[in-house]
Amino acid sequence: MNPKKIILCPNPSRDRGMNATKRVDKLLREMGFRTVVCSPFKDQKDGAFADVDVRPLHPELRSADLLITFGGDGTILHLAKLVALNKIPVLGINMGGLGFIAELEAGELDKLRRLKEWNFETEHRMMLDVSVLRDGRQIYTNLGLNDAVIREGPISHVIHLKISSDGRHLADIAGDGVIVATPTGSTAYSLSAGGPVVEPVAQTMVVCPICTHNMRFSSYVLSPEHTLTIQLERNGRKPVYLFVDESRAFPLRADDQVLVRRSKYTTKLVRLTEKSFCEIFAKKMLPGGFDDEK
Repeated sequence: MNPKKIILCPNPSRDRGMNATKRVDKLLREMGFRTVVCSPFKDQKDGAFADVDVRPLHPELRSADLLITFGGDGTILHLAKLVALNKIPVLGINMGGLGFIAELEAGELDKLRRLKEWNFETEHRMMLDVSVLRDGRQIYTNLGLNDAVIREGPISHVIHLKISSDGRHLADIAGDGVIVATPTGSTAYSLSAGGPVVEPVAQTMVVCPICTHNMRFSSYVLSPEHTLTIQLERNGRKPVYLFVDESRAFPLRADDQVLVRRSKYTTKLVRLTEKSFCEIFAKKMLPGGFDDEK
């Protein structure tokens, strides 16, 4: 039986000198795994990965059994589409800030020994299919783990959006924009905008306005069976953009329709510990949480 192949994807700005990556690579090889180091990002500067041999990611994904990231949640989000399309589970090692999606902290690398028997649980996190229709033609598609965000451009102005669910009117928004978040994304931008915290394994869509002028409308938590349609209204030539998991901005035009629905794809997150989401949230977000970790 061939040994399992594990891809290591370090963010060089977080794992400086590749110290954590080298340690994990050695640990995994001692347990009999095949490993390869790949960059999660394109166009990295020469020397960013120290003396580590780094290979192109896409060809290695075809034969991979697991992908481990070293960085923050942003590194996982950047790779979520790729691992979902290739049906590869991902395990995050948090080298950054809050790290809600990552499974392990930088000081917990020895817990990777639990991979040896290859008997671990995975959480299937809901994702969003996002598309843009212009004059009845689809001109943009993307897949996101956290959220789809429509917001103003660099010059601050009020934008007007009309939101419908399965063709029926849901809300009119006048403000800085709107966030449609998954449960995983409920603790990201949506939370900062005043949205609710949702257990990440739930199956819901959160519609959260950004700085709305309508104080009676805070947010909606909807069944994932709905298809949301967001249409620009009365915005003239003012710049409005669509972001999926903070990907490159896609400029929207008047009368464009943005469609958001639950995807058939999921991000599979490896679980090696028994930490509950409530425990993680309490430690990292509630007052005194960081003090409790010392």
